[in-house]
Amino acid sequence: MDSDGNRGDGHLDARGTHAHPVPRPAGPPAIPSTPPRPARAPGVPPLPDGADFLAWLRTPRPEALPGVWRFGHRPRPAEEPERIPGRQLLSGALIAFLIGWLIWSLLWNGYLGGWWLLPLYAMIPDSWVQPHSIGAVVVVYAYYALTAAVIMVAVGRLGRWGEIWRRYGPPAWRPQSAPAVRPPAPEEDPAAWPALRAAGAAEAADRLAADARTGMMRDVDHARIARAWQGVRNGRHSLATFTGAVMDAGAAACPHPSGTRDLPARQARHDLLTHQVRLGTTADDVRNPYVYRGTGLALGPDLLGTSLLAVGPAGSGKTGGLVRPLTEALCLQALAGRAAVVVVGAAGAGIGPAEAYDVVVRIGHPDSVYDLDLYGGTTDPDEAAAVLAEALAGDLADPHPGSDSRRSTTVLAQLLGPYRAVHGRFPGVPELRQLLDGAPGPLAELRRGLEAAGHASLLRELDARERQLGHPGDVAGVLADRVALLDRPAFAAFFDTSGQSRPFSLKALDHPVRVRIDLPERGHADASRILARLVLAQFTASVAVREDRSLFACLVLDDASGVVTPEAVRSIQRLRSSGAGAVLTLRTLDDAPRPLRGPLLGAVGCRMALAGLTPWDGQDFAEVWGKEWTEARDVTDRQIIAETPAGKAVHMLRRVITGKAPTARAVTVRQVERERWSASELAHAMPAGHAVLSLTSVSGEHAPPLLVDLRG
Repeated sequence: MDSDGNRGDGHLDARGTHAHPVPRPAGPPAIPSTPPRPARAPGVPPLPDGADFLAWLRTPRPEALPGVWRFGHRPRPAEEPERIPGRQLLSGALIAFLIGWLIWSLLWNGYLGGWWLLPLYAMIPDSWVQPHSIGAVVVVYAYYALTAAVIMVAVGRLGRWGEIWRRYGPPAWRPQSAPAVRPPAPEEDPAAWPALRAAGAAEAADRLAADARTGMMRDVDHARIARAWQGVRNGRHSLATFTGAVMDAGAAACPHPSGTRDLPARQARHDLLTHQVRLGTTADDVRNPYVYRGTGLALGPDLLGTSLLAVGPAGSGKTGGLVRPLTEALCLQALAGRAAVVVVGAAGAGIGPAEAYDVVVRIGHPDSVYDLDLYGGTTDPDEAAAVLAEALAGDLADPHPGSDSRRSTTVLAQLLGPYRAVHGRFPGVPELRQLLDGAPGPLAELRRGLEAAGHASLLRELDARERQLGHPGDVAGVLADRVALLDRPAFAAFFDTSGQSRPFSLKALDHPVRVRIDLPERGHADASRILARLVLAQFTASVAVREDRSLFACLVLDDASGVVTPEAVRSIQRLRSSGAGAVLTLRTLDDAPRPLRGPLLGAVGCRMALAGLTPWDGQDFAEVWGKEWTEARDVTDRQIIAETPAGKAVHMLRRVITGKAPTARAVTVRQVERERWSASELAHAMPAGHAVLSLTSVSGEHAPPLLVDLRG
């Protein structure tokens, strides 16, 4: 049995999605079979008794606010408790001790009379009230000790001795250690798989529990089998098939089509039970809510489902502190059958090794195994035209009103439909460029083919295209110029539609596939921006028609410069309802057209401003984060004027001792509305290696802008 979303023959897509080196170019190759399943996670030796895995599995993960790292989390109070200054605390404790000592001295010496001994006389028999009675001596001194203890407890509570002990005593000397994880009851132990036992699969539960104890199971195995069990509960798989697979393979059951059970090397902290990856630590700063201070900051599909935009200059940590951990987490989720991920970045950007992906498309590189399908795997000319028009002319909509996407879509549809009807496929880049240029030969050949096949309606489309050629409002010339950027010698072996290559299609996002697309930014910056827009358009079109939306799909754009278009902003808004999300990074908001900056910040649910932000970028973030009511304290010092000779003498003495004139302090407290983070604070008050991050979950929960240390 395969995990949810996988195919039994080990393939992710009918066109092939396994990265096995083959010479390029090549004809349609035979899809290789799934490699043998490893007995354990690659590169991870088994533990003798699985103690670390069981400790990880049994660690508590309480419910928490959005963005809180739940693994071993200890909830904090909603409001910060009042913390007394140390000097005031110690002086109060000393005064309380002196008061207690004074009361005891007065009682002991009899200055307060003997009334406090009346309870003692009422409790002891008369025979004990004799001189030199041992019983009387013992009882009296016990009564004295009890009275002293009562006084000590009273003054201790009054002087907060317990707080002093916790703050300065031995408890503060010992390092904080996590509490030991005790084995829970069998019916609550996740390592015993109680859900399987309750459903009658006790043998499968015993097999999985044994693999966990012997160190043959890892977190990816547990998450993958749990995903497969979810498919059983949903009726997608039968219980007998699931049980047989587990009894046959144990922790290696329900494999990912690649047969891989872990990534080559992890660089971030992951918790696959909560689907989170830890990015850093929320700073202990007064601008952060007390409940968040000092907690781990983590992201998961519940937050990425609202999409994320990160803005920061080069070197601020966008790739190393955000993109790389997120892609690693999504790849692990894909191995567990819970996610599909597409990562787009420049070649050499450091977005993970090739071994961590199922498909690596290296556009412009002669050794690339896979090609990129220019039309997204669709057979509908109108859909192909809409996606391609967004890639070619989506960024021209505002500067050139005549080159909007709708007119570009119409022009492309007038050519793609007839071409496919005649040739059974869409045109390649050179053919498409010739058709858009209006070359007489290709258009005449296309007309003859349509006439021979009797496609009258498509002939009318071609007639309309020929009539518009050369008109001032025709956008075909603009599209041809953009296609020319892809019709270069470096891309000669790419974007082939004749069946002589292995094009990857984003239609494969129905499966838990891991994809990396390397863009040729060096020397082909304009072409890279077109391809980035193409991938985004294909991604949003593909996830909208998926059948299984429980498989989270995520697109990660390491550099979204030139990708922000009106249609892209609208598409990002629709991803949440499709069980998908996007992660976009920008060096500055100036990389997006000015009219689209506000809509872009409003379209994403998670917004991150990294250290080094410019003030004008900070102003956009400050506006979208809004204002909040806060308490402002105005302190006024007024000099005290003495009127009597004695008062003047005292004031003179205070001035000699302190060097300052006696003053009276007046404090005014009022509620004011202030920006959560001002543009100046974002640009100048954020430490290096930090970021301010606001979060929104797919269920609508919000987290205010938080100052986060990405190095923690």
